[in-house]
Amino acid sequence: MPGSAARTPTADTDVVCLGESMVTFLPSRPGRLADVPAFTRGIGGAESNVACALAAAGHRVKWVSRVGSDGFGDHLLDAVAAYGVDTTDVRRDPVRPTGIYFRTATDRATDVHEVAYYRAGSAASAMSPRTVPPDGLPGCRILHLSGITAALSDDCLDLLRALTAPRAGRPLVSFDVNHRPGLWRGRPGGPEVLLELARRCDLVFVGEDEAAEAWDVHGADAVRAALPGPPVLVVKQGADGATVYARGEDGTADTVTTVPGLAVDVVAPVGAGDAFAAGFLSATLRGLPVRERARHGHLMAAAVLTVPGDLTAPPGRAHADRLAALDDTAWGTLRLGPGWTAAAGANEEVRVT
Repeated sequence: MPGSAARTPTADTDVVCLGESMVTFLPSRPGRLADVPAFTRGIGGAESNVACALAAAGHRVKWVSRVGSDGFGDHLLDAVAAYGVDTTDVRRDPVRPTGIYFRTATDRATDVHEVAYYRAGSAASAMSPRTVPPDGLPGCRILHLSGITAALSDDCLDLLRALTAPRAGRPLVSFDVNHRPGLWRGRPGGPEVLLELARRCDLVFVGEDEAAEAWDVHGADAVRAALPGPPVLVVKQGADGATVYARGEDGTADTVTTVPGLAVDVVAPVGAGDAFAAGFLSATLRGLPVRERARHGHLMAAAVLTVPGDLTAPPGRAHADRLAALDDTAWGTLRLGPGWTAAAGANEEVRVT
């Protein structure tokens, strides 16, 4: 099965997630950053979000990164480890600080969303093939990366190129494009770099909207034409769902599977992309069919969308499996609200209408 993650069955670790995590300051109320009076401390980072969600779902996960030898670095290590993630391969930098950022409560896709990053020169931006040698990474079934790391520095880009290069014993490489134009300011060619890296990977996640913005390609089929190489390509289509292109093991033509999204009573529209990737990867590790992989992605995204922060405990495996196994009609009428992940079955927060 494409993307089965069965290449290194003796690996002690299911997934290694490599990338920067930062301390994030979440607003106490909606509004412009200039008007928000107070913030609550949390953690944020695409790869560490995926790591935490996968560990909470019962997988063996390591997070690889660099943080400062400062209090924020202490907090990150403690917070990520609390989800069950192995942080022993995170290095402390005695000179460079841990990155931090502030954001508004609005959806990242809207014009009023604001993010103020304080990550230039951070400890994670010093990751390179020298500080994180690819042949020194822990053995794993899946290595998960994102385009955010490539945007941090030339050294980080060199590392991503080394990790995505063909080599003997390479695990399945998962890559979330995560196009963030603001991170590429002053470093031209970001979209081309992301396309280059994505083409070298085995499993790629990309939003239909970000593909249009980065590469001027429109529609899921056009995205596949731009990314013909990865055996599995997941084109995320927002609330409409996701389309998965999966090539046969013998290199035959794609099987194309479109899985509608879920109706969700959204509390905070952040973190869904990372959660979707975690759900899809979790189901990939379990060898589930493509439709179920995408449905588990939607379910894990719904868990995050119905809480205020970027992270939350996922639904129990048996509960998620029951929902993922619904017929198309029941899946299409499912509605998820706050508290649904704790439900043992259908109730007022998990409704089939």
